[in-house]
Amino acid sequence: MATGTNISTWFEGRWHGEDLMVMRAADHGSWLGSNVFDGARYFNGTAPDLLAHFERVNRSAEALMLTPSMTPHQMVEIAAEGLKRYDKGDAVYIRPMYWGIHGDTTAIVPDADTVGFAMVLEQIPMAPADASVTLGRTRFRRPVLEDSVVNAKAGCLYPNNARMLREVRGRGFGNALVADAMGNVAESATANVFMVKDGEVLTPIANGTFLSGITRARHIANMRQEGIAIRETVLGFSDFEQADEVFLTGNMSKITPVTGFEDKSYQIGPVARRLREMYWDWAASETL
Repeated sequence: MATGTNISTWFEGRWHGEDLMVMRAADHGSWLGSNVFDGARYFNGTAPDLLAHFERVNRSAEALMLTPSMTPHQMVEIAAEGLKRYDKGDAVYIRPMYWGIHGDTTAIVPDADTVGFAMVLEQIPMAPADASVTLGRTRFRRPVLEDSVVNAKAGCLYPNNARMLREVRGRGFGNALVADAMGNVAESATANVFMVKDGEVLTPIANGTFLSGITRARHIANMRQEGIAIRETVLGFSDFEQADEVFLTGNMSKITPVTGFEDKSYQIGPVARRLREMYWDWAASETL
């Protein structure tokens, strides 16, 4: 699926200037879903937390019983080579991917050592500074480790996210505020979520039902360094109904203010504005 433009693909040792076909019809990843990916961003000539994203894609592969064929540092070198195809002013999405090729005698379990790898670069603009989103409730929930691979950034998890989005968009909202199996707020359908109440920033505690994002961790570190009160805790939907400010964090857009949750309206608040400034200041200090 091409989301962006000006696509480049690294596969089998070299870069190709196209959206290259890399997976076969009988590959385990295309047939039985053993595929994982990650996403980093390049903008303003820098790629913040790039190594952390590559470390995570290897952990995701291992969670799906695949043996990573690339080290994170090798991936950094591959990405650096590919990004020379782009201008410093371009915003690029960096997506490393693994998938299973063969299965065992039952076909169900992927063979750990026959693994495909590709890296895709797509030119996708960063969200504008004034971008925002509204949230609605969904009946679909985040799974738990006992019944799904929630400890991986795996393609097989995303149909659940897609039906969350389809449901709330049908009611006029841009994203979904999603519960975990116990009914507590976990995240949105596409990103981690934070709220502000009486000057304190709160976010759902990472309980294994959702990926505690790299960008989420970066914002938390920036807040603590700045002296902003931040706490991970159990949160319900009623907490968000009483919040002073709500925002999402994720790799694609870094931070997105929320202007409404069902019938509740919010202003784009000072915390989200400050965190955006802090993130961009920190990112400018990073080098590829």
